[in-house]
Amino acid sequence: MSRDIDVLVLGGAGVDTIVHVPELPLPYADSYMIDPGIRTRVGQTGDFVALGLGALGLRTHHLDMLGADPEGDLVRALHRDHGIPLTEVPQPAGTKRAVNLVGPDGRRLSLYDATRAHPDDRLPEPTVRALAEASRHAHVSITQPCAHALPLLRESGTTISTDLHNWDGENPYQKEFALAADIVFLSTTALTGTPERTMRAIAERGRAELVVATAGAEGAYLLADDEVTHIPTTTPRRPVVDSNGAGDAFASAFLFGRLNGESPQRCARYGAVAGAYACTVPSTEVDAIGRDELLLQVAELEASTVAAPH
Repeated sequence: MSRDIDVLVLGGAGVDTIVHVPELPLPYADSYMIDPGIRTRVGQTGDFVALGLGALGLRTHHLDMLGADPEGDLVRALHRDHGIPLTEVPQPAGTKRAVNLVGPDGRRLSLYDATRAHPDDRLPEPTVRALAEASRHAHVSITQPCAHALPLLRESGTTISTDLHNWDGENPYQKEFALAADIVFLSTTALTGTPERTMRAIAERGRAELVVATAGAEGAYLLADDEVTHIPTTTPRRPVVDSNGAGDAFASAFLFGRLNGESPQRCARYGAVAGAYACTVPSTEVDAIGRDELLLQVAELEASTVAAPH
């Protein structure tokens, strides 16, 4: 079977409105003057993963539901401008959108518009099946209606990854994704107890061969070959301005390494470098680290690690 697509990205297309606030949590007040302004920027988790993969040279295809609205036009233009093929399914409720409150330290609080999805929404089975059978790998966003596509992806024989984001380790909605994927990414933000406990539970109860828990400034944790290792952060080459999209960048670079046969540890280093790069990109812009820059930074990182005194 010919698999002409390296990674099929399902879901996660949308538009964010960025609001820079003086602090998080934001104290109640009748009004705030926002400087440098309130801006709308195209790109949610699936968009960022697709663009990150494409910037690294992987043949990427994005599938999601979009509305016939200005937000949908922004998503379509983003993919067209970056050369990422996009298959869109009509969404009468409109394209997904959110408001991101961004603090001075780059942290964010996201407010998602829950009206732009419906429990009965589905990605057409023939479309999912055809694209999956042409793909080496599928990365599934946890946005509606991607859970319904998981059985079709499994039947196609493609490997699956997903990002659970700020899962608490219990919510059954994310758990369905966690147990169906071969590679699972998640954030430690909402976890109770140690990340290792949740990571091992995912691997023991589901199909995951690799589990990665990102922990912001504390780095990340990698579960591979039944061993959990700590992956330190890397120092970006520019000032940190915003954490938005860092997890998506990490996942993109990790998958780049995985699909090129690298070890899980090197895949995680790729992810750490790409995530650090994403933190230097203002929330109102869209940018992703390229293949040459990623390989150069990882090579320098590994060389410095070898040269460091023990």
